Amino acid sequence: GEEMNAIVHQMGLQANAFAGPAWVTLVYFGIYYGFILHILRVRTGLHQAYQQRGEKFDRYFSPDRKMLAADRTQLNMLEQMPVFLTLLWLHAFLVDMTEATILGAIYTGSRALYPVILRGHMGRDVPKRILVITFTGYFVILAFSIRIIQQLL
Repeated sequence: GEEMNAIVHQMGLQANAFAGPAWVTLVYFGIYYGFILHILRVRTGLHQAYQQRGEKFDRYFSPDRKMLAADRTQLNMLEQMPVFLTLLWLHAFLVDMTEATILGAIYTGSRALYPVILRGHMGRDVPKRILVITFTGYFVILAFSIRIIQQLL
């Protein structure tokens, strides 16, 4: 606490100036861990369903479309996490805190919709509607990158 406040003070910043990106980061992590809990719920349900049929559920080699959708939802978010969070905070520090918050909220909100758009299952033919989320995420990443580069030039 005190050391961080001293660093923030030395930089001539106010800690509450970081509230927007901090909230975006915390919500992003909340959604991410929510997706992990969703995997647990799907896995438990499938395990019980297989057990009732007298079959053994293999978590990692199951062709079950519900399990695949739950895994892809969480893994997709994880795959993009380092790039998103790095650019969010670079943008907040180097460009504009409010703009970073708005773009970060758009990105995080679109990620939260991923399982809704998938409708709980997926297979070989990924629904085209998922591209809205994919392209929204890429747009935000590109916007962050362009604005940071502009600031550095």
